Amino acid sequence: MRTDSSPGTLPAREHLPAGDAGTPVLDVVIPVYNEEKDLRPCVLRLHDHLKRTFPYAFRVTIADNASTDTTPRVASRLEAELPEVRSFRLEQKGRGRALRTVWSASDAPILAYMDVDLSTDLNALLPLVAPLISGHSDLAIGSRLARSSRVVRGPKREFISRSYNLILRGSLQARFTDAQCGFKAIRRDVAQILLPMVEDTGWFFDTEMLVLAERAGLRIHEVPVDWVDDPNSTVHIVRTATDDLKGVWRVGKALASGSLPLDRLARPFGDDPRDREIEDVPGGLARQLVGFCVVGALSTLFYLLLYSGFRVFTGSQVANALALLVSAIANTAANRRLTFGVRGSGGAVRHQAQGLVVFGIGLALTSGSLAALNAASADPSHSTELAVLIAANLAATVLRFLLFRAWVFPDRRDAGSTVVASHSPVHTPSSPTYSMAHPGHQGPLPQRPVIQGAPQHSYDTTQFRAGEAADGTWRDATMQLQPVRPHDTDPRDSR
Repeated sequence: MRTDSSPGTLPAREHLPAGDAGTPVLDVVIPVYNEEKDLRPCVLRLHDHLKRTFPYAFRVTIADNASTDTTPRVASRLEAELPEVRSFRLEQKGRGRALRTVWSASDAPILAYMDVDLSTDLNALLPLVAPLISGHSDLAIGSRLARSSRVVRGPKREFISRSYNLILRGSLQARFTDAQCGFKAIRRDVAQILLPMVEDTGWFFDTEMLVLAERAGLRIHEVPVDWVDDPNSTVHIVRTATDDLKGVWRVGKALASGSLPLDRLARPFGDDPRDREIEDVPGGLARQLVGFCVVGALSTLFYLLLYSGFRVFTGSQVANALALLVSAIANTAANRRLTFGVRGSGGAVRHQAQGLVVFGIGLALTSGSLAALNAASADPSHSTELAVLIAANLAATVLRFLLFRAWVFPDRRDAGSTVVASHSPVHTPSSPTYSMAHPGHQGPLPQRPVIQGAPQHSYDTTQFRAGEAADGTWRDATMQLQPVRPHDTDPRDSR
């Protein structure tokens, strides 16, 4: 399925309305493992900062993943002391597992996490989540590698961090600058559909989440941060780096094979109602033209090399037919994946068959040109043959693009992933639905300082389908904590 024009399952981004209600707007998760010394000062400092500076209702969630010290007791005492703090206990290790489980159970529309050492200056928290609240972005990350960031850390960790991000840029074409900073946020409606695609349960979890989000076309906001390294960090650098490299290989292979349904994360153009009423507008034409031209230029070069090679031991017509056949198969495969964004093996045989029909048209044009040249000259030179073939291929290329776009790879909208944008949602028993509002919470989102006389907005409960992307555990955003994936309960998992 083409990812540039599919409406996907996400609605247009909208500003979260402000008001007075009981549900927090922000849920900050702190994943911990054996942090009995640092947990209490971290939570008290974060709670005080949010109480003083954050204009919306909030929650701080301690995600204890299998601590063996007194961390659970510390978390319980904090939960009893502070009404905005709660704690969850997981019996398996893994930061990614903790984040996925807690985020899936949260009712807050904005989900964030930060490391317990609070290496990142908390003044960056409001700039981190503001673009998500406003509807401008889908995810937000703190970046220690931005030009205006101020970072204090040793040369070893600096080298490892920059090397890792260079690997991501070179292998997965990642454009975000800092994948490992423990300071990130995501909108809950995005998390409900994106997280089931993320397989890692450890430190590579958020990197995988960012790579998939970026490839799906979601908007990632980066915030420069002030960051001071914690010299007492318990992260095992070598093991974490090894696991990260394995994750890069796995994700790269999945992206290359097209096995990930990233089209389900596509959004409409914007939140203006006029944008939603626009119909029958060709999508991605400029990008497709650029991609087609690049593939066409490479295919032409490939074709000419093949023709020159075949021409050594056969006549011009046979050499042209063989070179055009081989290059046409390669051209169809490249345009299918790169130009029109079709992933997976579904329909590949049909596309190649249709591509061969287009090849037949190109063969008729080029063969006819050669026939006309031979009729005009008894023994044309090789350079003249190439010039005529280039001109004929240019004409065939224009026709090939039109046929590819209108016939071979048409812009078909999948009814199974159509956004239900009306106020009378359509539901089918076979697919779960997700509501932008928390079940049972039909009022506006909360704001701690209530302004008297301010107009109150009703929160839109537009619902949308998730197709086959979500498993059964995602039917209710307020589900009880339980393993999201079968292997999460595997006792052999050492993370």
